[in-house]
Amino acid sequence: QVQLAESGGGSVQAGGSLRLSCTASGNFYSIKTLGWYRQAPGAERELVATVDERGIKNHGVSVEGRFTISRDNARNSVSLEMHNLKPEDTAVYYCSAAGAWTRGPPDGWGGYWGQGTQVTVSP
Repeated sequence: QVQLAESGGGSVQAGGSLRLSCTASGNFYSIKTLGWYRQAPGAERELVATVDERGIKNHGVSVEGRFTISRDNARNSVSLEMHNLKPEDTAVYYCSAAGAWTRGPPDGWGGYWGQGTQVTVSP
């Protein structure tokens, strides 16, 4: 099992910045991809950014150039620096772990989600 603990959400005015952090804990060997997704009211969950264990990053089109994801493999953590925030960035942000190789017995393989943290951007 993998537990994901998120922190750093909050409220900010448009143009401001926030930093989200997420730390994975539990009984696992490795996690292939850590990332962030978000879900606004009435909308589907969408990709914000992911980073794999080699450091290869993927940012969603709507956040490209404003958000930066980073990963610390030694600490099993992932962070998201968000700059020039816009009201349309308002959503619940979820930390995700994909390709987690968990210890058994039996050993397992799967994906996990954090509880989510609210980000609110006012005009």
